Amino acid sequence: MAAQLHLFIDHHRGNLGLCLEAMSEEEARTSLVPSKTTLLGLVKHATFVEQVWFDEAITGHSRADIGCPAGPDESFDLLPEDTIDSVLSAYLRVCAQSRKAAAGLDLDDIVYGNRRGPLPMRWIYLHVLRELAQHCGHADILREQIIVRRSSVTA
Repeated sequence: MAAQLHLFIDHHRGNLGLCLEAMSEEEARTSLVPSKTTLLGLVKHATFVEQVWFDEAITGHSRADIGCPAGPDESFDLLPEDTIDSVLSAYLRVCAQSRKAAAGLDLDDIVYGNRRGPLPMRWIYLHVLRELAQHCGHADILREQIIVRRSSVTA
């Protein structure tokens, strides 16, 4: 079961990173919905998700110590210096750190660093899988809208 969860999580991690492929910086920042959700913002938010669940929850480090936003809403905020390369690099680095942090833990091991209190790794894996799958769906829709806009501008 753990191997399947790891496989599914890694699959969605990879798919989310691919949403930025062949996008311009402007397209990656394009806002097509009333929320802060953009392709670049989704990858930046997924970095936050990884940090919260595989650093904060496992190690007990505070969000300030980790260097991530205090809450999920702020994790979508794009800074002027955020680029596809910088956000994607940070995401891939944090994903690698997540794998390393969870490497020796079993599904029933309890971690104590999350604000909700003690949680089994099984809960964390399922929660992260749900988050990543949801955001991959968001990214698919945004990417499709951007590609359609691109083709209508050139027509």
